[in-house]
This record gives sequence, C-alpha cells and structure tokens, in this order.
Amino acid sequence: MDRKLLYSTIGLVAIGMVMIYSASSVMAESRFGSHTFFLKRQLLWLALAAFFGLFVTKVDLKKYSVYSVPLIFVIVAMLVLVFFMPARNGSHRWLFIGPMTVQPSELFKLVVIIYLAFSLSRANRDIEDLKQFLLPYAPLIGTALVLIILEPGLGSALTIGLTVMIIFFLAGVRLFHLTALLFPLAGVVSFMIFVLGYKKARVVDYLSSVENPVSGSYQVKQAVLALGAGGVFGSGLGNGRQKLFFLPYPHTDFVFASIGEELGLVGLLGIMLLYFVIIYRGIKIALYQPDQLGYLLAIGVTASIFVAVLINIGVVTSLLPTTGIPLPFVSYGGSALLVSVTSVAILLNLSRREGVVVR
Repeated sequence: MDRKLLYSTIGLVAIGMVMIYSASSVMAESRFGSHTFFLKRQLLWLALAAFFGLFVTKVDLKKYSVYSVPLIFVIVAMLVLVFFMPARNGSHRWLFIGPMTVQPSELFKLVVIIYLAFSLSRANRDIEDLKQFLLPYAPLIGTALVLIILEPGLGSALTIGLTVMIIFFLAGVRLFHLTALLFPLAGVVSFMIFVLGYKKARVVDYLSSVENPVSGSYQVKQAVLALGAGGVFGSGLGNGRQKLFFLPYPHTDFVFASIGEELGLVGLLGIMLLYFVIIYRGIKIALYQPDQLGYLLAIGVTASIFVAVLINIGVVTSLLPTTGIPLPFVSYGGSALLVSVTSVAILLNLSRREGVVVR
C-alpha cells in the first residue's frame, strides 16, 4: 500500500479537524449552545468514512465496479429528490435522513468516475465513434449536471464536468468530439448567467475583484482580509478574528482563508505540499496500472481531488468567481469527507495491485 499517500491524507484530515473546531467553535456556541457541535458531527462522519474506506481498500474493484451502473441511476434519482426537501440557505442540495444530511451531488462526483472507468474500459466500447461516445453518456451525465446546476450548485457541476472531460480525454476520446461537446455546454452556461441572470452578480463581483480584491463580493473581501492578516506565520491557532461572524462559512468553503489567518503562509504551503503528494502519488499509481479500468479509476479520482482543490483555493484567493466548493479532506461536510476518503481508499486499493510501483 502506498504509505506516502496514506500519511498525507491522514495529515490533511487531522489539520481539517483542528481547523474545523478552531473556525467554528464561536459560531457553534452561539447557534447551538455547544462549541464542539460541528467537530462532533465531523468526527462521526470521519468514523463512517474510515470504516467504508477500509472496506474499499480490500475489495476487488474490477468485480464491484459493475454495480456503478445501477448505482448512478439511484444517485440521479436522489438528485431529483432533493427538490422535495426543505431549502437550506436558499438551496436544495441535501437529503435529510433523520439527524443526518447527505449531499447527492458529492456522491455523484465519485460514482460517475467509477461508472465511466467501468464503461470506457469495456472491450466492445469504441469511444472514437461519436455515437458510442454521446449516446450512453451525454443524456445521463447531462441530466445530472442540469439538476446540480438547478440546486443551485454551479461549482459542483463545474468540478464534475471538468473531471469527466479529463477522463474522456485520457480514455482516448477524440479532441474534436470533446470540443463539439464543450462549446454547446459553454453556450448554455453563458446563456444562464448573462441572459437568465443565474449567478450573474457573482460574476460581476469577480470582475470587480480582479482589479481590486477588496472591491469584490463580501465573501471575497473578508477572505482576502483574513489571508492578509495571517502574514507569513499567522496570528496563532485559535486567534483568528475573521471567524467572529465576519467571514462567511469559515469552517466550510472558506476554511482555507481561516487557515491562512491562523497559520499564515507557512501553514498554507504545508497544506499545499500534502495535496501535491496526494496528486503526485495518484498519477503515479494510475501510470502503473495493468489495465484500463485501474488507470481510469486512479486518474479519475486524482483529477477530481485536483480540480476541487484548484477551484476552492482559486475562489478564496479571488482568482475565480465565488462558488461553493469544499476543500477536500479539510472543509466541514460529511458527504464531502466520505467521498474524499473513499477516493483515496480507491487509490490505496489500486496501489496494492500486482505490478504497481509505490516507491
């Protein structure tokens, strides 16, 4: 098993737990009467993720990947079901199951990778044929992405869309076919933003923040102030001020800014180094796979982590428009943690296959 990958993941999860408590304790005490409210919930999800991840490291992925076909239809049905659930912060992203909440869009992000790896690796699949490329995938994945956008969850849809494109490209789909698919999607998104007004304010705020980050949206402004206040070495663990009801979502989407304020540039570089190790090891595991299924699985989950990290950090540092994407392994969120840990468990499983070099 690739221990460098395992230890880097454990390090990120540990940092995440510490920062979730530090960034959320004041808010948790104010809203729920317990400064450990969010930490306890995340620890419960971590226990579930660790149990499920341990199971995934030991199963035959080639044998179980066939179940991704019915499972992806179940997840799409869950994406429909969220619209019948109560809205939270104006969004329909969660299924409420007793005291727990599940985010189907996060589950879809992982299941679609397994589904594509299984389907594209089949011997009778000629992905150079436009019909065989479009017909099985475009209706199903397109429907899911539209549902996620309507939640609204443009950031999640973007993450999934980019990951799917990377898998298609590395699987051997013709670049012309990918381009022919990409332009209509870009046109639809542009129409939704600039004609229908979907998330238009965020795009306008982003364009303003390009010239001056302090003139951007409220979230971006507070994130920039948090990063600036941290300096090189930070204000010290637990001493951040932006979490005192200034920075929105300091323990979820903007936890990177909270880390920057309390641990400084040094802390942020350490976290980015751990992400680099995970992505590097994921690519190396993919390159040594003995078959197409293992290659696409490894490269798919690695690309998913990379894209999510890229978008989250890009938003926090005002390089990208504001959108709700959790930072893998670190942000508060049970579904996101479960998917991130399972993704690494898949890589650890693949690193144990015969002929794979993990040095």
